[in-house]
This record gives sequence, C-alpha cells and structure tokens, in this order.
Amino acid sequence: MTINWFDADYLPWLILFFPLLSFAIIMLFTTSNRTVSHVVALAGIGISWVLSMIEFVKVVWASDAHLGEEVFGSTIDWMTLGTTTFRMGVLVDPLTAYMLLMVPLTCLLIFIYSLGYMRDDPHNSRFFAYISLFAGAMLTLVLADNLLMLFVGWEVMGLCSYLLIGFWFHKKSAMQAGVKAFMTTRVADVLMLVGIGYLFIEAGTLNFRDILYNEEILHTLSDPAISPGVLFGGSVAAIVGILLVIGTIGKSSQFPLHVWLPDAMEGPTPVSAMIHAATMVSAGVYMLVRMFPLLSAGANFHHGEFSAPMILMGLVGGFTALFAGVLAVGQNDIKRILAYSTISQLGFMVAALGIGAWVAAAFHLINHAFFKALLFMASGVVIHSMEHGEHHAHELGVPHHPHPEPDGLVMDYVAPANDVRRMGGLLHRIPLTAITMGIGGLSLAGFPLITAGFWSKDEIIADAWHGTGAGYPLALFVLIMLALAALLTAFYTARMWFMTFAGAPRTASAAHAGIGTFRNRWVNSRWAEALRLEGVEVTRQDATSAAQMEIPLVILAFFAIFAGFIGVHTDFPLLGALDNPLHEFLGGTLLEHPTALDLDGLPVLLSVVIALGGLGLGWWLYGRRPLAESDLDPTEQALGAGVWRALQNRFYIDLLYRRYLLRPAEWFATTVVIQAIDKETIDGVLETIAESFIWLGEALKRFNTVVIDGVGDGIPRAIGDFAGWFRQIQTGRIQQYLLFVTLGLLAIGTLFLLQVL
Repeated sequence: MTINWFDADYLPWLILFFPLLSFAIIMLFTTSNRTVSHVVALAGIGISWVLSMIEFVKVVWASDAHLGEEVFGSTIDWMTLGTTTFRMGVLVDPLTAYMLLMVPLTCLLIFIYSLGYMRDDPHNSRFFAYISLFAGAMLTLVLADNLLMLFVGWEVMGLCSYLLIGFWFHKKSAMQAGVKAFMTTRVADVLMLVGIGYLFIEAGTLNFRDILYNEEILHTLSDPAISPGVLFGGSVAAIVGILLVIGTIGKSSQFPLHVWLPDAMEGPTPVSAMIHAATMVSAGVYMLVRMFPLLSAGANFHHGEFSAPMILMGLVGGFTALFAGVLAVGQNDIKRILAYSTISQLGFMVAALGIGAWVAAAFHLINHAFFKALLFMASGVVIHSMEHGEHHAHELGVPHHPHPEPDGLVMDYVAPANDVRRMGGLLHRIPLTAITMGIGGLSLAGFPLITAGFWSKDEIIADAWHGTGAGYPLALFVLIMLALAALLTAFYTARMWFMTFAGAPRTASAAHAGIGTFRNRWVNSRWAEALRLEGVEVTRQDATSAAQMEIPLVILAFFAIFAGFIGVHTDFPLLGALDNPLHEFLGGTLLEHPTALDLDGLPVLLSVVIALGGLGLGWWLYGRRPLAESDLDPTEQALGAGVWRALQNRFYIDLLYRRYLLRPAEWFATTVVIQAIDKETIDGVLETIAESFIWLGEALKRFNTVVIDGVGDGIPRAIGDFAGWFRQIQTGRIQQYLLFVTLGLLAIGTLFLLQVL
C-alpha cells in the first residue's frame, strides 16, 4: 500500500517520530560529538515543528467542513485481545491542532535557548538526547487517539523528568529532587492506570472517538443503574474520572502532590521551561481537557449539577491556586517563585474544568505555556548573568565568599545566583531580558487588555462569576479562590521583577552581571562606558550564546501579548470585531458545542481591578523605592518572622510528609520488610532449608563413599588382587608348566576313575 505521508491523516506519525529519532541517533552514535548532537536535536524538533504547522494549516482549512465530526488520523493493529484487536493510532481534531500550535514551537525555542545555556556543560549531548525524548513523548501524548497510547507518552515523560531534574546528579540535592519527582508522580500514575484498566473493562475500548464522541456509551457509563461502579455506589464514569483526576493531581503538581515541582528547579533552566510550559505539567491538564466529556458525564453543569470528578477538580484546583500563590509570595529563589506560580496557574485550569469552563481552561493552558516558557528562560538568563557577574567581580578583586551547597534538599536554601535579594539594577545590565521578562510577568499577572494572560484568566473568572450568579456553591468557591490567587499572582510577579531589575545593584555580582556583547547594543552610553572600563572581553562564542538565549525570549514575548486576542469575546468593544475564532474552533472537539456566555462587564472589571491592584501594591512596596542592599523585605516585615519562615519552608508540608509518610515507610521497609520478613523469616526459612539439604548431602556423600563406592570399588579391587596373585604362576619355566599340566591330568584322571568305580 502506498502512503502519502504528507496527507493530513498520516502526517502526525512523522510529527512525533522525528524527535524520537533524534534521541535514538544521539544516544547511539553522536554522544561524543556535541556539534553533531546539536544539529540532530535541532533538526528533529525543527522538522516536527514545520510538519505541525503544515498539519495545523490543513486543519484550519478543513474547519469549514465541520472538523470534529470528521477528524484526521490513522490507526494500526497493536495486539489481539481474545476476539478483539486493540488498535493504536494518531488523532487530529481541533484540540489536537491547538496543542500543535504551541508544543513544537515552544520546544524548538527551548532547544535553541539550550544551545547557549548548556554551552559549557560536559554532558551536552546527553542533555539534548533527553530533551528530544521529552518532546517526542509529549507529542505522542498529544497526538494519541486512545488513552493507553496517551499513557505511554505520559510515563515516558515521567522518566524524562527524572533524568533531567537529576541531570547534574553529582549534586545530592539534584539527585534527590529527581527521585522525589519520579516517586511522587508514580503514586498518582498507579491510580490513573487502574482507572484506564477499569474503563477498558467496562467500555471495551480506550479510543477517544469511540467513548467521548458517543452519546450512548457516555450515558451508559454515567448511569449507576446501567453501569454501577465498584465503589460507593457511583457510576463507572465517576470512578474512572476520579482516578484520572488523581493522575493529573500528581502530574500537574496539584495539592497534596504539589511537593515535587519546586524541587524540580534543581535541574537546568531549560528543563524547567520544558516541564512548566511545553510538556509534563501541561500534559495533566491536557488529559483532563481531552477526557472532559467522560469527567462531566451525567452532570448538567449548566444548571448547577456537577459530577463527582468535576467537584473534585473544582475543590482541588481552587484550593491549589490560592495555596501555591501564598507560597510564591514568600520565596526568594527566582525559579521557585515561578514554580509555585505554575502550580497556581494549573490550579486555575483544573478549577475551570471543575465548573465546566472547558474552552477557558484550554485557552489558558496555551497562553500559560507561552508566557511561562518566557519567564523561565528569562530567569535562566538572569541566573547565568549573575554567575557571570560573580566570576567577573572576583577577577576584578572583589572579595569572593564561597557559598556551600546544601547537603541534600534544604527547603529554605537559595542558591546565590538565584536569590532575588542579591540582584537589583539588572535592567541596565541585561535590558532585553528585563523587557521580555516584564512582558511575561504582565501576562502572568493578567495586565488588562494587552496581554494574553488577561483574556484567558478573565474567561475563567467570568465563568465562575456566571455560576456564582446562578447560585452554584462550587462556582462561588472557585471564584473566591481564583480572585485571591490572581491578586497574589500580580503582587508576587511585581515583587520578583522589581527586586531583580529595579534600583541599584545590591551585590557585586549584580553590579557586574551580563551575558556578553549582545547586551551592549541595548544599554545607554553611560553603562556602555562602564562596561569598557571593566575591561570585559567577550568572544564571538559568548555573543552567539547570548543571542541564542535572548532571541527566543523576543519570540515568546510576542505570543505572551498576542496569543490572547484569538479568544476575545465577540461582544467586547473594539476587540470583539475579531469574532473570537477560538471558541467556535475548539467547540468542534466536543459532541455538543460549549455555550458561550454573554459578555458581562462586572467580571471583566473584577479582573482589571485584581491585576492592577496586585501590580500596584507590588510597585508601591518594591518599585516606588527599590530595595537597597541593607533593606529588609517589606513583605517579610509585614508578615513577621514566623509566618515568613513558614512560607519559605512551604508550611512544613514536606517535613510532615517526611516525618509521617517517608520515615514510617523507611522504618517499615527497614524493620519489617528487610529485617523481620526478609532476613529473619525468608532468609531464616531458606537458610534452614539450605542447612537441611547440606546435612542430607553429607549423608548421601557418606552413603556413596561407604556403600556405593565401597561395593563398586571393592569388587574390582578384589579382582585386581586375585589377578596379582594369579599372575605369580607365570614364571616362564617350561618344566614347571609341564609339571602343572601333569598334575592337572592326574587330577582329571583321578576324577574319571572315581566316577567309573
């Protein structure tokens, strides 16, 4: 059969294939040559991005032909299960196409950024192999046409997170962070796999179209009278949905399994960008968005009737959004601030799905990916610049005080280059990074009208506002939690930016920070003269690395602003003329198109007040009069030492887990499993059996020696002795032989004579 691989049905196979091929080539052939590894990795993700854009264009062209009712894709036979054959394949519907617009592009920009950031790392090739596998796994998850293939990509990403978070495994803290991330997500993944198996038993298939686009099977799974669940008298859809939500709670770092994501910052910054934007945590929310028809089966959320999975999502997502926002306020590590911000924003999406705001959740998922990738990569430039400044200050004779690494994970430890308290004044040192990070921060804070984050976050708040007005308690809870979380988001974003870039440098490292000549094009003459006086010598390679790190920021800054305009409400003044193509486009993914809410000015006003209020408070405390080197943090002063310490130590939840979960598990493993069961019971039984068989073997050995060997060896020995004695009659003398013959004849004759007589 001849296949046209550029046909929209088969093209998705190539999209996920090339990053996986890059991983295989680098690991097998090019690990010793970093340049070739870079080319292979960039070629893999670059081709995947080009093919994704081709597929996206094909989907957009087909959208007028009711795409959603008909989809692109193909399947292959995978394994035979009794009388049925399980098939694996790819699927491209409007939701998949929307993800293809973000995932390959973000990954490509992270790859380019990594060329500069990881330039001097000795294990450069291995790093690019791992992130190629990471990208390939995410694309496999996005393009899968069934839940099992999605889970394969899901688990491969879990492996990649372990490999990349602990990439610098010589650091104990990085090694432990990788293990922590892997084990924490496994807890949720096991339950998710149980849900997948249960769904297959009940539905007979895991194919998305067969389940999610089939009203009859959704009704069957959601009706306890037809398909009673095995627990609590609920329906199959409710039980499976709860198990799938638990999978996302682990993958997307929702409370109470949020503890792994802040520690994941031990990995290289490009890894943080991959995890927080293009892969991993986005995968959890994407799975909920994809499976939403099953999660909401049996519910009538338009009239306040929510399914059990939706209630769980609303409660967990709303609480996590506020809880993580509170923790972000008390962090001094620039990457850890962004990590808690990610947890909080993912809570927005999960809570949105809990109240039925499906389009808003998908909209915020994509927008968040763009501006969070921007923020993390910008933070990497800041860290890189601070490290450069510390080394350069030392060369100029500034006293250098080494900062010891923590022996393992110390929650309130902040690496010097990551500490916003040691920064300040970087606007003049890395202005392009400061500007682009400011754009990303404004989008995260939801700055009104001109940022993507405002439009998607406003959609979620509008849905919660509508549900509250209709008298739905879950919507009221979500509205309160998300409104407070949004206010904190704007505040801690302003705090982070002003402490990093505003005012004068608070340390010598900040005073000499920079990433190469690329910065010189953007600073004013006074700072350019200061750089020349410093005697900075920059090679062409330094300038190239700087460009590789900062150019992706400019591209992402564009999307952090303009990606939101595709979702503006059709009735919004002026901007509504864009006709909100997103809602109609994504709606084709579902069996029933989601209803767009009427424009309400009050939630829009609430979003504006929240964003400007949080940003204004941050400016008042940190921007109006930037902190000096000796100033105490205003937030720390306001909260007090005890609360501040609790925030920095994450409300001691990690310590509680360590004390009441990890240590009891270690005690049980050491005392019960290893000592009592393994050594004393199993080893004792085995040693007793071994000793018994040794004794039996010795007895058999003696029996063999005495009886079997005694008889077997005694007979030939007797024959040998007889032969030795009998041999003595052969003397070689003829007379003697004649005498013996004569005596023999006489004996024979005597016998005959006796018989005759």
